[in-house]
Amino acid sequence: MDDLMLRVHLLPDLVEPMALKDGVVVVIDVLRATTTITTALEHGAKRVIPCLEVDEARRVAAEHPQAVLGGERGGCPIPGFHFGNSPAEYRHELINGRTLVFTTTNGTRALMRCRAAAAVFIGSFVNLSAVCEAVRAFDNVHLLCAGTNGQITSEDVLFAGAAVHRLSNMQGDRFAPSRWNDSAQLAFEFWRCRVPNITREQVENSLRLSHGGRNLTSLGMQDDITLASQVDKFSCAPHLNLHAWEIRKS
Repeated sequence: MDDLMLRVHLLPDLVEPMALKDGVVVVIDVLRATTTITTALEHGAKRVIPCLEVDEARRVAAEHPQAVLGGERGGCPIPGFHFGNSPAEYRHELINGRTLVFTTTNGTRALMRCRAAAAVFIGSFVNLSAVCEAVRAFDNVHLLCAGTNGQITSEDVLFAGAAVHRLSNMQGDRFAPSRWNDSAQLAFEFWRCRVPNITREQVENSLRLSHGGRNLTSLGMQDDITLASQVDKFSCAPHLNLHAWEIRKS
C-alpha cells in the first residue's frame, strides 16, 4: 500500500476520512455539482460555500451580504433558492462577484468526507487538464467519486479514469499502473473502453448512458449533459480551503 501514489474511490463511504489524511483529493460529481461549481467560479463567482443541508445553506447565506443560494434535491431546484444545479444558470451577469452558498444531494456530501485531507480540488470534464496539472506534483493523490445516493455512477468513474490516464501520461513512472489501486485500474479500463478516441462526442454519449445522465434526461435537463461533456472548456482548478470552508478559483 505504501507504494501507491494514485487511488480512485468509487464512493465516499468506501474510504475512511483518515485514509485521506495528508493526501490531495479531487472530488468528482460530474452530473452536476463539480461541473456547476467550476462554471460558477469561471463566470465570476467570488467563492462557493458548500453546505450539507438546505437549512444550513439558508443560515449561511443570511450571514453573507450579496450571497446567493444554489443547489438541488433529487435533481430539482430547491424552493426559495436563486439557482438550481444546472451549469447553464450560472451566467456571468448573475453570479459575478457574488458568494454562492451551495448544497446538493451528493457532491457536497463527498466534500465533507475530505476534511482531513491536505488539499482538495474540484474535478469535472470541463476542467480535466487544469485539475490534473494542479495535482500532478503531489504524492498520495485520491480521486473521490460522489456517486448517487450511495450507488456507484459511471459518469464519475469515467472522469476518474480520464484523470488516471492524463496523470499517467504527465508523470510517467511516478503514476505508473503499478502505483494505482485496483479501483484506479478499473476506472482507467472503463475510460479506455468507452472513450477510445477521447472526443467530446464519446464523452457525451457515455454520460447520457450513465445513471446520472438518465436521471437528467427524465427531468428534461439533458442539455446539462452536453455542458458537462465539454472537455477542458475551462482552465481553473477550484480549490477548497479547508479552514475557511470555501471554494475559490485557483
